[in-house]
Amino acid sequence: MSTPNQTARPAPPTNTSVRHEDTTTTSENEATATPPLPKVYKPPADHCSSGFVRASTSSLPSSLLRNAEDLPDDYFTPTTADLKERQHQLHARATGLVNAPLLTRTLREQQTKAKRDRWPNTTIRVRFLDRTQLEQTFPSSSKIRAVYAFVRDCLREDVKPIKFILSSNPPPRDLKVSDPDVRDLTLAELGLAPSSILLLRFVDDALNRSDLPAPLASTVLERAVELPAPPSFDGKNRKNDEPSSSVAAGSSKGRDLGGEVKIPKWLKLGSSAFRSIVPVHYSS
Repeated sequence: MSTPNQTARPAPPTNTSVRHEDTTTTSENEATATPPLPKVYKPPADHCSSGFVRASTSSLPSSLLRNAEDLPDDYFTPTTADLKERQHQLHARATGLVNAPLLTRTLREQQTKAKRDRWPNTTIRVRFLDRTQLEQTFPSSSKIRAVYAFVRDCLREDVKPIKFILSSNPPPRDLKVSDPDVRDLTLAELGLAPSSILLLRFVDDALNRSDLPAPLASTVLERAVELPAPPSFDGKNRKNDEPSSSVAAGSSKGRDLGGEVKIPKWLKLGSSAFRSIVPVHYSS
């Protein structure tokens, strides 16, 4: 039985030019995507030899700031107890690292992936000697060279050729691009995620002065804003710290005026029946 010849329907024309144009536009947008503008924070207005004490202790209660400017120099010298406590902390940390169980490569990769998934971005704040600060957010998978490139782009043209070093503290550590133990690690692997403050110093000591303004470009300085004030711990929120009357009453509930613990009446009545079932041994 012969079947009539069926004419094949022509396929609908595909708009390949539009697809190619969309793909090209998307790739161009990804290529030209620029990171967000950095945040710039001005140094404190009272930045000076005596103002440093006021700024660094601005979050302390007012009772401790009455004679803050008259504190002697030895006040800031660590005592023997402070050094012992710090040594104890370092010893405990070193002991924990030495006694840590050995991890296989698979477990290390799993831990690295968990940190990367938890903190996909890292906020880096670079602090100059005059306490001007630059802040930018990087992917946690970025290397330290990306931070150097960002800082160099924010400097003045006459300062860009001068080398500088970024360091973390504490513990003090220079994060040099020339260091093979640093340049091949991501920001997360360097322990900078989710946020860190890096100190900047120039190789030229003439620029390492606290009385010199940060050598930033004018386009960067014009976006500078005041640094947000730290939270105040002066007695304003004392009501939140003090236990409420209901909590205080609940803590003293069950105690009489003599301080003895009151035994519930149902426990007194049921104690004889309970002893007849389960023997109770009292120790002297």
